[in-house]
Amino acid sequence: MQSQRDYVLRTVEERGIRFVQLWFTDVLGTPKAFNITPAELENALDEGMTFDGSAIDGFSRVQEADVLARPDPTTFQLLPWHGHGETVARVFCDIFTLGGEAFDGCPRHALRRTLERARSAGYNFFAAPELEYFYFADHEPSHVPRVLDSGSYFDLSVDDLSSDLRRRSVLTLEEMGIPVEHAQHEDAPSQHEIDLRYTDALTMADTVMTTRLVVKEMARQQGVYASFMPKPLPGVQGSGMHSHLSLWEGERNAFVDTDDPYGLSTVAYRFIAGLLHHAPEITAVTNQWVNSYKRLVSGYEAPIHVSWARNNRSALVRVPVVKHGKDESTRVEYRAPDSACNPYLAFAVMLAAGLQGVEQGYELPPEADANLFSLAGHELVAKGLEPLPSSLNEAVDVMERSALVAETLGDHVFEWFIRNKRDEWTAYRSEVTQFELDRYLPTL
Repeated sequence: MQSQRDYVLRTVEERGIRFVQLWFTDVLGTPKAFNITPAELENALDEGMTFDGSAIDGFSRVQEADVLARPDPTTFQLLPWHGHGETVARVFCDIFTLGGEAFDGCPRHALRRTLERARSAGYNFFAAPELEYFYFADHEPSHVPRVLDSGSYFDLSVDDLSSDLRRRSVLTLEEMGIPVEHAQHEDAPSQHEIDLRYTDALTMADTVMTTRLVVKEMARQQGVYASFMPKPLPGVQGSGMHSHLSLWEGERNAFVDTDDPYGLSTVAYRFIAGLLHHAPEITAVTNQWVNSYKRLVSGYEAPIHVSWARNNRSALVRVPVVKHGKDESTRVEYRAPDSACNPYLAFAVMLAAGLQGVEQGYELPPEADANLFSLAGHELVAKGLEPLPSSLNEAVDVMERSALVAETLGDHVFEWFIRNKRDEWTAYRSEVTQFELDRYLPTL
């Protein structure tokens, strides 16, 4: 860590960096930052920078306002889109109390705690999310946003703006040292996807925050808008964050068993069982907005029932088929999260659910043997498939009863998150939507 600190200070001096942005995240996953000059950087790295935590949602109360932002020097990166001779860098921060203790309201700490639980059991946790999002010509709330293209899955467009923006985003990420596995047009008009290369979950949560900002910034520079809203358009699919997950024991993928007919270890089967068992409890975290549940509906390729299968995209947990001779690529894909979640909290609860299955020896239910999207309600009931929560209110009700989520998030984040989501649901219920006006005003 000392060598990384020295590298940061040396780079700032040699590259003539004018500002360093200290990034952190509130409980809802909203990016926050403040700027410091190079003259303050050494002190920030050694002692942290004090700021008013009461101004940040889910942080301190007014009477205990001040907290410390301590930069994590391993996250130092230049921001290549700042021009005009103004070189700017950023570094992610962990939040601490003035007494030097980890601050309970910091989402990064919630993930760190869960990763430490995994390490104490001998595992490292890796993740690779697929981030879906939309480009729009505007973002006026008074009308349905206008799309930039009419493409669909994997369409190869010739020099249209949205494809150029996606390409610029990928190149910017690569310039920042963030590897992208691939990028493509998604199913809906103006919907795109960037798949990030596997890494440890804490680095990946930082990377998700960075990717969302890069995508938005590249769009802003061209006078348009990018949105990770789960369901911004009616009649088409929403934007998910399908997350590929695995546990590793040193250099060995703990999900691999070459003697198993499907190549999966007992650890993998139990991890899947844990995800399934606790899926309803963690849904409020992986899908945290009222709008998230407009995506989790039948007919739009999002999972709505607790199920698992090999290479079946209608299941909540999918086990992708790996290439011949690539057993170390074995992983599970959790398909419920959307791209607007707080990645620190989402990875924390997904890991906690899977670990619980491993540690408690959960039994895996039968594999889904059909396309669940095509089954009628009575057929799903006959198969004993439990639905995921269908609204934010229902999801928070289930979460509130979960000892697993409470322990994973910690009392501070758990209680504040529930209060905030209750307020969001109350505000939503009091609104009169355009749907209601169109459907009822002329006839009632």
